[in-house]
Amino acid sequence: MSTRSRVAILKTSPETVLEDYVRLAELAGLKDSLDPSASTILKDNISWHLLYPGANTTPWQLEGTILALKEAGFDDLVDVHNHTVVTIADLGDRYNKFGPVLEKYSIPTLFNYKEEDMKWIPYRPKAKLDALERVYPEGIFLPDYFFGKNIVHLPTVKTHSYTVTTGAMKNAFGGLLNVHRHYTHTWIHDTLVDLLAIQKEIHSGIFATMDGTTAGSGPGPRTLVPRRKDVILASADQVAIDAVAAKMMGFDPMSIRYINRDDGKGLGTGDPRRIEIVGMEELAEEDWGFRVGVNLGTGIGMLLWRSPLKCLQKLFFRTPLVNLFVFASEYYHDRLWYPLKGRKVVEKWLEDSPWGRLFAGYPG
Repeated sequence: MSTRSRVAILKTSPETVLEDYVRLAELAGLKDSLDPSASTILKDNISWHLLYPGANTTPWQLEGTILALKEAGFDDLVDVHNHTVVTIADLGDRYNKFGPVLEKYSIPTLFNYKEEDMKWIPYRPKAKLDALERVYPEGIFLPDYFFGKNIVHLPTVKTHSYTVTTGAMKNAFGGLLNVHRHYTHTWIHDTLVDLLAIQKEIHSGIFATMDGTTAGSGPGPRTLVPRRKDVILASADQVAIDAVAAKMMGFDPMSIRYINRDDGKGLGTGDPRRIEIVGMEELAEEDWGFRVGVNLGTGIGMLLWRSPLKCLQKLFFRTPLVNLFVFASEYYHDRLWYPLKGRKVVEKWLEDSPWGRLFAGYPG
């Protein structure tokens, strides 16, 4: 029996996507990856509360993953939302039609920023960390609800202006770090490595499904260029699934720092030559030629986090001045870019893409 990390990939269609997710999860070893005696957190991905193809967990990804979990005997499920300084969880749930799916299967929703749902407690990791202890010298705090539970991440296949690609590993960012997570952006790659080490300490099992039915190139994770790809992926190895997705998008996974560092630390497999592909193996050899881009918001962020101007971070991001940047980001993305450009992309997707039409058919 192979001991290599396994990533399952399937081609799918709107007509078969739910059953394909069930098959995908089985191929990827879902049942053996999670603890049947523990509750399972569904960690959806809301990169933007507004509807935008490729940016967020899709309703069929959420529903298909729920069906796969139930088929494997995991019935104690709960969905957990987080919010950031630029995304609003309640709106993301509504605009992306998560609520009706969760209601259909009687799955409760919790919020990691609501004290009545969970509390943030200090945690001292056993692993040697690269970044978080430097970023948070006052201590690392995690939501108490996450301890001892399985977690299933639901990212999409897309690029990211700060990390080249974003997927299963980046999806832990919102769940395990509070609203001050932007402090980490200068060390974002090392932060993702630290978070995976922490996940392995606190969770009873980890799994991910990744939706590439509409994937995103360009200035991610929000103002993407949507590309119809009709693929879905799953794995228990968070590094391996991100590496395979990165390769399919056209990047060398081992040249991406967070993937390379995880591979080197033994937290997962980042070298595609050491990853077992199951399902439709030929899909892993595709090269979509995606490119990373920046928009006005991410461009300014890169200056403040990666250029000599990073010496001003404490002034800009750890004082009330941060509210100016929050307002500017929200205004640019939600009130300028989306009405002028984004809404046209969404309308075209809803009308022309079979995935857009499937989305329109979901209640909400």
